[in-house]
Amino acid sequence: MIEKHIDWLVSKNLQVIWQTGKLYYDEFKKYDSLEGVQTHAFLNRMDLTYAAADFIISRAGAGSISELCIVGKPVIFIPSPNVAEDHQTKNALAVVNSNASLLLKESELDMFQSNIEALLENEELQQVLSKNIKKLALPNATKDIIKEIVKLINR
Repeated sequence: MIEKHIDWLVSKNLQVIWQTGKLYYDEFKKYDSLEGVQTHAFLNRMDLTYAAADFIISRAGAGSISELCIVGKPVIFIPSPNVAEDHQTKNALAVVNSNASLLLKESELDMFQSNIEALLENEELQQVLSKNIKKLALPNATKDIIKEIVKLINR
């Protein structure tokens, strides 16, 4: 999908940091020659990548959603429909239903540009999504889980 729309993204003067995955990197690295496009097989410092981003397009695995809630940037989730019980769509809907992200199903990818345009042109929407996704963050989740485990052990 990014490949299909890369020229349009560049024409909008957007910088694209594109984590392709190892399997696809050799196919997509040619787009590094475009102004403002960086392709990476893997990004070791997602914190720096998130900090550089104005908005994020992501799958909707639980780990990604957890990170993105802490990051607090506007997100468009494109859940993978090829996972057990379509759980990524359920994950994304939990965030969308809190008015904290946008959702674009793979069956609706023809609406990609209009979704990006809507986000780019609406600063109020960006701020609302950012504020609301931060509310869902659980920055102390690991500590809280450990406390519960310790309570169970001490019973």
